[in-house]
Amino acid sequence: MIYTQDHRPSHVHVVSGAGRAKILLNCPDGPAVPEHARGMDAAILRRLVREIEIELTRLCNAWRETHGNF
Repeated sequence: MIYTQDHRPSHVHVVSGAGRAKILLNCPDGPAVPEHARGMDAAILRRLVREIEIELTRLCNAWRETHGNF
């Protein structure tokens, strides 16, 4: 999720039954880096970061459309 009333730097929030995490996007070129995670095991967090990096361009574009600057 990218919250509309959020702040820089560019990042996404992941909320699931496995826990919660905030992943910094480091737009426009990455790499995606976990800032914090609660209740999420390391293997799931690594998988999320890989998936976010695959979608990095799309996520950075969404961040820019929502918030302007990275």
